[in-house]
Amino acid sequence: MINIVFFGTPDIGLKSLEHFYNSDKFNVMAVVTQPDKPSGRGHKLVPSPVKQFALEHGIKYFQPKSIRKEPDVIESLRELKPDFFVTFAFGQILSQEVLDIPKYATVNLHVSLLPKYRGANPIQRAIMNGETQTGICTMITELGLDCGDICLTYPIDITPNMNCVELFDICAEKSPQLLEETLIGLKAGTIKPTCQCEEGVCFADKLKKEECKIDWNKSAEEIHNLVRGVYKCPGAYFEHNNKIIKVMETIPLDEDAEGLAGDFVRVSKAGIDVKTGKGLLRLIKVKPEGKGEMLAKDWANGLRI
Repeated sequence: MINIVFFGTPDIGLKSLEHFYNSDKFNVMAVVTQPDKPSGRGHKLVPSPVKQFALEHGIKYFQPKSIRKEPDVIESLRELKPDFFVTFAFGQILSQEVLDIPKYATVNLHVSLLPKYRGANPIQRAIMNGETQTGICTMITELGLDCGDICLTYPIDITPNMNCVELFDICAEKSPQLLEETLIGLKAGTIKPTCQCEEGVCFADKLKKEECKIDWNKSAEEIHNLVRGVYKCPGAYFEHNNKIIKVMETIPLDEDAEGLAGDFVRVSKAGIDVKTGKGLLRLIKVKPEGKGEMLAKDWANGLRI
């Protein structure tokens, strides 16, 4: 049996943690996750999905504010004598002191095909940039940003209308098996990690809210990629009558029209067709400020656009 400590925080890592917990090949000794965060109007402290899983299944857990600066947590992890640390969207950078604890290695699951899209938001950035393929990979964690040696990769196609939530789900679904094969292969010596090629390195910087505001001067295809790339996290938007309108679903059209970028040129049962810097973009679903998600045509009818 392989003894592991699982480092993770959001939902995307839950399937992997659950897989390890239910497997007779692995023993989850503990989890390490981010501290509880305030949520909702009452700002009540809410545990991360990974902590919630640990609570429900009686798994030891640690919640360091910064694991590099908490010697008590480091010593507790050292006393466990794990074979591997497994990190998946943990949200903190590990020090060399922490990386040296496991018997074999610290293995990270990254949601891109490295060296492309190193950093915080690889799923969103890949879709925003119009990529047709991404993937997941396992790597040996080293000091530095996602620069360690690669163990295994699994490519994933990005279809033209796939949004980031759908891609998150696919990555979460495919990750447990890749992690299992990696840990077993590393322990057995059948996997030899390979150095990342420095050619093709690009970074997936953390998203800023201002990036999500739609610039109608861009092409319909670019705006469509933005909408699905930041779908619900946090969502693409524009302003109308001093209200924020989030755009949830779009279709780029193979036609154009007279007018200025941002003009509503046609409203039909199919949606609202908007003039862009290149082509028309059909708004299918929107979420007006203070309201729920609705069909764009219903929003337009309500405002008599």
